[in-house]
Amino acid sequence: MILMSLFVLSTVISSAQKVNLNFSQTNLRTVLESITRQTDYTLAFSKEAVDLNDAVTIRVTDTDLTQVLDQLFTPRNIGYELRDNKIYIFDKSTAATTETTQAPQQEIRLSGRVTDENGDPVIGANISVPETTIGTVTDIDGNYALSVPRGAILRVSYIGYLEQQFTIANQTVLNVQLREDNEMLDELVVIGYGVQRKSVVTAAIGRVTADDLAFTAPVRVDNALKGLTAGVTVTSASGQPGDAAKVRVRGIGTINDSNPVYIVDGMPIDGGIDYLNPNDIESIEVLKDAASGAIYGTRAANGVILVTTKKGKEGKVSFTYDFSYGMQSPWKEREVLNATEYAILMNEGRLNGGNSPLYADPYSFGEGTNWQKEVFNYNAPLVQHQFSASGTTQRLNYYLSAGYYSQEGIVGGNFDRSNYKRLALRSNNTYVLMDTKNERNWLNNVTFGANLAYSRIQSQGITTNSEYGSPLGSALAFSPILGIYEEDEDAVFERYANVTKFSPVRDKNNGRIYTIAGSDYNEIVNPLAALTLPGEKGNADKFIANFWGELTIWDNLKFRSSFGTDLSFWGTDGWTPVYYLGQSNKAEKSSVWSQMNRSLVWQLENTLSYDKAVGLHNMAVLLGQSAKKTGGRQLGGSNYYMVEENPNKANINFTTGTAANGDMSVYGGATNPHALASYFARLSYNYAERYMFQATVRRDGSSRFGTNNPWATFPSFSLGWNIMNEEFAQNRPDWLNSTKLRFSWGKNGNENLDDFRYVALTQTGNNYFFGTGDAIRLLNGTKPNGLANRDLRWEQSIQTNIGVDFGLLGNALTFSGDYYKKITDGMLMVMPIPSYVGESKPWGNVGEMENSGFEFETSYRFKVSDFNFRIGGNATYLKNKLIKLGNETGFENYDNYQNVGTVSRAENGQPFPFFYGYKTNGIFQNLDEINSYTHTDADGNVSLIQPKAMPGDVRFVDINGDGKIDDNDKTKIGKGMPDWTFGLHFSVAWKDFDFNMMWQGTQGNDIFDATRRTDIAYINLPSYMLERWTGEGTSNRIPRFTFTDDNNNWLSSDLYVKDGSYWRLKNIQLGYTLPREMTKNLLISSLRLFVAAENLLTFTRYEGFDPEISAGGTQIGIDRGIYPQARTYTFGLNLNF
Repeated sequence: MILMSLFVLSTVISSAQKVNLNFSQTNLRTVLESITRQTDYTLAFSKEAVDLNDAVTIRVTDTDLTQVLDQLFTPRNIGYELRDNKIYIFDKSTAATTETTQAPQQEIRLSGRVTDENGDPVIGANISVPETTIGTVTDIDGNYALSVPRGAILRVSYIGYLEQQFTIANQTVLNVQLREDNEMLDELVVIGYGVQRKSVVTAAIGRVTADDLAFTAPVRVDNALKGLTAGVTVTSASGQPGDAAKVRVRGIGTINDSNPVYIVDGMPIDGGIDYLNPNDIESIEVLKDAASGAIYGTRAANGVILVTTKKGKEGKVSFTYDFSYGMQSPWKEREVLNATEYAILMNEGRLNGGNSPLYADPYSFGEGTNWQKEVFNYNAPLVQHQFSASGTTQRLNYYLSAGYYSQEGIVGGNFDRSNYKRLALRSNNTYVLMDTKNERNWLNNVTFGANLAYSRIQSQGITTNSEYGSPLGSALAFSPILGIYEEDEDAVFERYANVTKFSPVRDKNNGRIYTIAGSDYNEIVNPLAALTLPGEKGNADKFIANFWGELTIWDNLKFRSSFGTDLSFWGTDGWTPVYYLGQSNKAEKSSVWSQMNRSLVWQLENTLSYDKAVGLHNMAVLLGQSAKKTGGRQLGGSNYYMVEENPNKANINFTTGTAANGDMSVYGGATNPHALASYFARLSYNYAERYMFQATVRRDGSSRFGTNNPWATFPSFSLGWNIMNEEFAQNRPDWLNSTKLRFSWGKNGNENLDDFRYVALTQTGNNYFFGTGDAIRLLNGTKPNGLANRDLRWEQSIQTNIGVDFGLLGNALTFSGDYYKKITDGMLMVMPIPSYVGESKPWGNVGEMENSGFEFETSYRFKVSDFNFRIGGNATYLKNKLIKLGNETGFENYDNYQNVGTVSRAENGQPFPFFYGYKTNGIFQNLDEINSYTHTDADGNVSLIQPKAMPGDVRFVDINGDGKIDDNDKTKIGKGMPDWTFGLHFSVAWKDFDFNMMWQGTQGNDIFDATRRTDIAYINLPSYMLERWTGEGTSNRIPRFTFTDDNNNWLSSDLYVKDGSYWRLKNIQLGYTLPREMTKNLLISSLRLFVAAENLLTFTRYEGFDPEISAGGTQIGIDRGIYPQARTYTFGLNLNF
């Protein structure tokens, strides 16, 4: 009854809508735009019929729409008709001629060509007569022909272009030039469970389109956001093929999982989105503030990333094929000592430690072995193929695609140890089962859709970001004096005669034995030998299906139901032969292992939506329900003693180990199920697109929280004001087109944590004695593993956002700015309890984190004849602070390295995390400086602050002033998160040529260089050790080199901390589209050839492999031998037919 009453009321009002206008010598376009904003009508006209630049003076107040239109159009001999919520405008003189010459309506044969602004044909453009079945599409040359009634209105449309309408009089030829839709304020933005025009969006939403992705050519979707939108920090995990990037939306929201949630076509995706083919993406929206993300409630505290995949293009079927081939190489090598320099420093270290030199003639070694050059693959190929077919019929919209990508790594790729292959298939279909909108207002449309995606990924990788024997870590540390191979095999076997099952690793090409590391090298080994050993292979199969149906119940009241599933299978397989790389890296028996995992996620959602425009009032309501459940299984096993050390027989069935002697192990079972139930609602309202309001509420229930708090409610609201839509702003300068102010507040949640943290589980292995004397028995028992906390609840984020948007110079120049403050309350941490309780500490909501910052985005575009230009940039400032850790001390230390100590810390009032160590104040140049570095206590006693120091040692700062250097003097020495992140993208096109480039970078972040192993004496050293102190006045930065270091010069200190800021030319591309005359006879609509480069230039002061350090958790910014980004040169083609 309520809906029926609202419909009747709206019908009465719309038949006599009132308009207010106050314009003086203003162009007709502006006046008409004001009318459409005040009514529920849109315009349909031909630019030949109406001069939009005609000057208009009109002042009316609360006047009927028809009277206003008569006043506007009658003096200009323009006619109009109100029909289907449109104002159809036509030239009266043409219409009159038609009426007088043709009494009965007759059909004429009309033909023509549809082109874009460059004169190129628009293939598949829709040519139709509204409200009839008359229509066609343009062919490969943009030509069309059809019969239409005289006086009919002809509509010409194509996605991405402004629709045009023409009144057909006596002409038989009509050529149409379509204009790109550059009115950015009318751009549709995807929001949760719907879309909004950008002009009425009141939240902070970042957007990346398919056009943006086309020129950055990302391999993974998470990398696609790098440098393209403000508020999003994307750091590549490493240059290893297939490695995921770390994505953070508006900082580190929690000490726990701070990853954003990914929603792909309405389906939440767990475990990453590497299955997606970037070529299938239509747009990516980043919901950054609480107002935009609140519709997803419990999963939105760390941001929401909405991915919308492509649908069929309007018109008949079209095909695309994209191909690219590239070669990769490392863009940089680390500077380390050559053989001569190494021998000199080793001798010096021994002499400074009171020992005799080791090498009689250091210069005899020359350059020695450059292990980095031996390890790096300088010609690592990558190949990509992409094919798609899309189109529309009267009822069906379809998009089909298949993509294949293969990449070989620049470290180990030529050893078949670092590679990545992905096959991705997709089918997106929408079918209109019933459409009777022209016949009735109720039950007039039924639409079904199915989005299906399958991917298979095969990968193999090496250990990265580890100084403990990884190939890169060993390449930096292995002695350059040593050769690649052992020179005398007999001597090798004699030297290792006492080693049980000695089996040296041989080069597969020539059979020679790789040089074996001595016992002093610990885990450091010959990196080529390490790469020769077989590695672990990963595989993943993923099938995602999302089915939906939508019913228009009445007017704009729609019911939508969807059911989605995410079925994933993944696992690893590996084997190890008997080998000997060194005393600390060997295997005395062969082994094989395998692991398989399965996960099934299903989600059922139902929504009811209604939107209505009544005069200047526009309203939309959404009600919804969601249910999601996750479950899975795991199975794995391993065994020793392979029957034959052969990769084709690396199977547990081909082993002889038994469970009885502990060789065989098998494990598995069901994984913990997880369920989430939700209800949500949203109200959106705007008055004449001048004042906007939106409110959202979601209530979630999760199986991961205690019985006292399984449910939580997440509200939000946002406000917007389009100032330029005010009447007082109508006389604004022509260059100022739009100004919008935005404000939002809301609360989001985070449930990404382990299961069963709210209960006390039991653990086995505790021994209990029963009986006495000879009858005493020892039995195994169980006990609770900690205290329960049934009050455990959600982590919740409360965020406030203030924003402003400007459009200038006809919206060619746009600018957006945002300030935000986000407080994460109730972070899940271990709660402090008295020690006498005698139990492990329970989990509780005791932590608090704050993130605040500024975001800026701007773009400018213009076109002059054949020249198109566009430039855009973004900048983000972030300030992070841990407000409350929730423990007794207010701090927690992390990441302890041998001979270096703790290097990172979390502490109340400081950024999370930060580098923790000693501050230094130069080098002691002589004994006088050591003896003058003293402390005087309250009794007047004078003592040396560093009594064990020698000239050339580091002077540590006595932070607390107690006269000694100890852990109490450690302090903040840097941080891994940047203060600023930047992005700059530039594109230019002239005739058939196009040029694009994208820069990105950071400023204000530090890197802790932990690649040097200070606990091993005879490993290689970084080249900065050449700047060491060798005598008074030689250095005030790098201490002397010695094997006897009583001063502990290389404890964690600012000596390890380097500036991690960088500015990188991430992508650059030059393309050429062949002229139409060359391709049309081949039935090719367009063929574009291109060359591109990635990571071509990097400007940084960091000496390591790469300034992008993506280690998460407490290791942000710690470089332990990161796998560097590759510099890539690519050529390819884009074919459309």
